[in-house]
Amino acid sequence: MNEKKHKGQSIHAASIVGEQFIKTIMDSTPNMMGYWSTDLRCRYANNAFSEWFGMPPEKIIGIRFQDLVSAQLFAQNEPHIRGVLAGEPQRFERTLNKADGSVGHIIGHYIPDFGADGTVRGFSIQASEVTGLKEIEAKLKLAACVFENTLDGVLITDVNGTILSVNPGFIEITGYTADEAVGQTPRILQSNRHDQAFYDSMWGEIEANGCWHGKIWNRRKDGELYLQRMTISMVPDEDGKPMRYVSVFRDITALWRKDEYIKHLAFHDALTDLPNRTLLMDRIDQKLLHAERERSQFALMFLDLDGFKLVNDRLGHNVGDDLLKDVAKRLLELVRRSDTVARVGGDEFIFILDNPQGRDEVAEVASRIVSSINEPIDVHGEAFQIGVSIGIAVFPVDGDTSANLIKNADTAMYAAKSAGRNNIRFFSTVGRVS
Repeated sequence: MNEKKHKGQSIHAASIVGEQFIKTIMDSTPNMMGYWSTDLRCRYANNAFSEWFGMPPEKIIGIRFQDLVSAQLFAQNEPHIRGVLAGEPQRFERTLNKADGSVGHIIGHYIPDFGADGTVRGFSIQASEVTGLKEIEAKLKLAACVFENTLDGVLITDVNGTILSVNPGFIEITGYTADEAVGQTPRILQSNRHDQAFYDSMWGEIEANGCWHGKIWNRRKDGELYLQRMTISMVPDEDGKPMRYVSVFRDITALWRKDEYIKHLAFHDALTDLPNRTLLMDRIDQKLLHAERERSQFALMFLDLDGFKLVNDRLGHNVGDDLLKDVAKRLLELVRRSDTVARVGGDEFIFILDNPQGRDEVAEVASRIVSSINEPIDVHGEAFQIGVSIGIAVFPVDGDTSANLIKNADTAMYAAKSAGRNNIRFFSTVGRVS
């Protein structure tokens, strides 16, 4: 009898220990756990549950559900309460006000407790606070929204340079779809306009500072080159080592072309697109430096069209403009890569012949110019014939500055014009015209 009683006491003690062990586990869990009977009175609440509502467990146990929460919250939960009392597990998300006044977000579960006869005798509540996760989720959604809707191209790679993700802006700019780009490397965009030193410098800056920004030429899927302004940023892991690389870029080709066009207009004649006086003077100065260094020479030929004013006055500026364009085209056909032809006035041009092999070669080129300009020019279906007078100054014998060379070639040109159409004159070393 004593043995049986002792055994019963041992079982009871073990049961108490077991209950205490389970209670310890439930009170230690960060999730809110509670139990409610069918009359909606609390029968159990763990520490997390108490902390959320700011009440000790003894005050929660026995309280009615509708007295613990606000009327608004009870109305929101009532459909789930009816569902769990009908034997159907419930899952829902809810934003709640905490006892300390802060707002928290939970994922809640109502789990029915069935008796031996299959009827529901209550339900347990398990709620996990996911406020931090929701904040992260909101930030990720915001980042994803920016990623998807920014007009800039965005490219994300792993540390090995394999493309992990691209945004619609990338697709619009490059012409590659996401399926075509992901798994490749940014080398699919390479233009071959930059040498290895450029890329070495770029990656050296990324390694040193964590980012690089600048301009780079790349190539679209259809082969077209485009200029982009780009930033590459290194995304570090917890140890500060590279984990991802993010490239954000914008197509600035149109802006660059506009800028280049403005620069071009500043140094070129608007009608013929030949170098203007500003660019001509720079070219002459460069020739002077080169010629002095290499002990070479060059000839400057001043051209003035014969008979152009008559055509321009009789038929108008439109015909005159087209005539000048055709003259420019003919002169360009005679220019070598190292030569220059510029328009410096209404019907005045200057031709720089680089390093001629003596006076005879200069005279030969000048004669070819005369012959070319003398060929009939067809403008709007009508043939015109004009001539050209050419004055020539040679560096260094006829001047050692751009101003002197132009002045002396101009003097020689007036002498040629005084002699009649299609004449060529050299400026002599003594200031006379030969």
